[in-house]
Amino acid sequence: MEMSKAGKIQYLKPQLGGKAVAAGFTTRHEGVSRPPYNSLNLGSNTLDSPHNVEGNRSLLARSFGTTLDRFLTVTQVHGTDLLVIDTPNPEFNHFLKLECDGIVTNQPGLMIAVCVADCVPVLLHDPVQKVVAALHAGWQGTVSNIAGKGVEAMVNIFGSKTKDIQAAIGPCISQCCYEVDAPVRDAFKKAGAAWDLYSRPGASEGKWQLDLSGLNRQQLRDAGLGAGQVDAEELCVCCNQELFFSYRRDGGDTGRQVGFIMLEAE
Repeated sequence: MEMSKAGKIQYLKPQLGGKAVAAGFTTRHEGVSRPPYNSLNLGSNTLDSPHNVEGNRSLLARSFGTTLDRFLTVTQVHGTDLLVIDTPNPEFNHFLKLECDGIVTNQPGLMIAVCVADCVPVLLHDPVQKVVAALHAGWQGTVSNIAGKGVEAMVNIFGSKTKDIQAAIGPCISQCCYEVDAPVRDAFKKAGAAWDLYSRPGASEGKWQLDLSGLNRQQLRDAGLGAGQVDAEELCVCCNQELFFSYRRDGGDTGRQVGFIMLEAE
């Protein structure tokens, strides 16, 4: 991925299949929030001023040619439920409190996004059927294969073919900084995930370092996407404080960046 700018917004731009889609992963720069949320905090589930968050979201939307009322997030709960929007809708605010962890849509001009501060943001785009998805994959969502379920929704609901789907995995907490305990290990093993391939012993007994990004890449491959269809960013949000928020690094009192995607209006 390359670092790009749209207006004032600095973001990582993935390879997602042409000019008909705007997509990316934001950094923490160029917003109006004050410390410890400085400055482009896009997360409404923080103690930041709601006015600041709304201003930051409006700035992001305007930078990509849309408006705040066409910028959509949901209430993320570390599950695998998906919001599917397949018909025009004059108003989207009623979805903001809906508890789910992904959005799938074929509606142009609607910017969908997931908020993250360590978890894995996954974006999907099918340029043939003109469908996009934004998915939030923490360890629980990864155990339950939300990435694969996002692909499945595009195939089953919108008629996508896996050979046409492009995926992007944004910056998240990397294996070097993400230590988990036995209950997390047991959950992955019970789910049949490739735990041994994507974990290594931690600094102390009963701890392991986990590669969440790698697990999501594997799940996308298991869902039928080839290696060339997945663009994955390797920057660690925990290691790069100047660029990203990190929940673990900052002790929970921090902002949120987003992974966003929008089909451009025809």
